[in-house]
Amino acid sequence: MEYTRLGRTGLTVSRLCVGTMNFGWQIGEPESHAVLDRAADAGINFVDTANMYGRETGDGLSERFVGSWLDGPGRRDRMVLATKVYAPMSDDPNDRGLSARHIIASCEASLRRLRTEWIDLLQMHHVDRRTPWEEIWQAMETLVAQGKVRYVGSSNFAGWHLARAQAVADRRHFLGIVSEQCKYNLVTRHVEMEVLPAAADLGIGILPYSPLHFGALSGALRKQRDGVPGRAVLHAPERVAPHREAIERYEQWCAGIGQDPTTIALAWLLSRPEVTAPVLGPRTAGQLDLPITALSTELDAEALAVLDDIFPPVGNGGPAPEAWAW
Repeated sequence: MEYTRLGRTGLTVSRLCVGTMNFGWQIGEPESHAVLDRAADAGINFVDTANMYGRETGDGLSERFVGSWLDGPGRRDRMVLATKVYAPMSDDPNDRGLSARHIIASCEASLRRLRTEWIDLLQMHHVDRRTPWEEIWQAMETLVAQGKVRYVGSSNFAGWHLARAQAVADRRHFLGIVSEQCKYNLVTRHVEMEVLPAAADLGIGILPYSPLHFGALSGALRKQRDGVPGRAVLHAPERVAPHREAIERYEQWCAGIGQDPTTIALAWLLSRPEVTAPVLGPRTAGQLDLPITALSTELDAEALAVLDDIFPPVGNGGPAPEAWAW
């Protein structure tokens, strides 16, 4: 396993992160534990969940499944545990967002579900335009001072949100945001214009979610032809169809170089200098095998150029304003 620092912090995390959105929604507790066992055996020490994952079938089932696994001997001390706050957790209008009240209450509830005394990375799941940053940081500072949270991250923030949030944190002499979890893959490259440059300048690590574009980059067309069940087939109409021509070229090129599309998609993300760790979404322990292989798969300049040709970046490529201006 390869390891790196999370953003500008001294915290060491594996270059792959196990995302648990499927826990509770797609798979049960035994299957969830099997995924975490395989990850730990491979040296992955980074686990990401959220308070709202699994909520449709129960109260924070994903966190509960992770928590029951962490109860095993020595597991909590070895793992870097991330969760999130923002999404509605009930019909109560105060049980959502990033008010100080909700941040603190949500953290306490997550700690109970996770069966732990601290959260390594508490991420704001979305920007809350109604709540001032002074209030948000006051709540986060309280949780850090109490030892319940170690670091704060964000998710689905625009570049200027990162800059604004960090400016207020700096005035308060608070560490602020150390990671941004955003949708980023070969198909979806919008964050290259402003989010990635802002994060790099501010020392914020990037945690790409949906690294396979909901399975579209995992050999979806081949799986459809072969009748292989799975997420790639389930999301085919909405995720694959709009990019069918590019995905066909991609799968043919991967086959020509003897590589699995999943491996190449993740190797490409791992080659991006701003990326700390892609957030995987395995439903079985076996689905971690190809991502682990991606760690040792290097893409040379020619391969990167081919991928840019198949999946062009937004505009002229690169950061704004050059992405659309001279």
